[in-house]
Amino acid sequence: MMQRDAMTTSKPIKKAKKQTKPPGSVRDFADAAECLKTLAHPVRLRMVQLLLHGRFTVGEIAEDCEVPDNVASENLRLLQRCGFLVSEREGRKVFYQIAEPHLAGLMNCIEGRFLKTGSASG
Repeated sequence: MMQRDAMTTSKPIKKAKKQTKPPGSVRDFADAAECLKTLAHPVRLRMVQLLLHGRFTVGEIAEDCEVPDNVASENLRLLQRCGFLVSEREGRKVFYQIAEPHLAGLMNCIEGRFLKTGSASG
């Protein structure tokens, strides 16, 4: 009896189902890319991480990020311009908070990939 080669006894190939493409085009992602460039800075990432835990003043954010108030203000302005943050004045203080709820998922991804778990943070 002659043995059949496993390579020659394959089943007929089925045509692949037509895959649906996700919405959008490269041009549609231009604004997203610009805003992601804005996020791609260690101080701004820390600001987002902090603000995901509540609302804070410029001074509180500056202290946490170890930058001068004017540097914090400029970084907050950039994040606000992309729609990531909103500010609210109460008397002489301006409080910042997250406006874009999807930042939480993005930050979870970043923390999971780049932060050491179990490390003490100040």
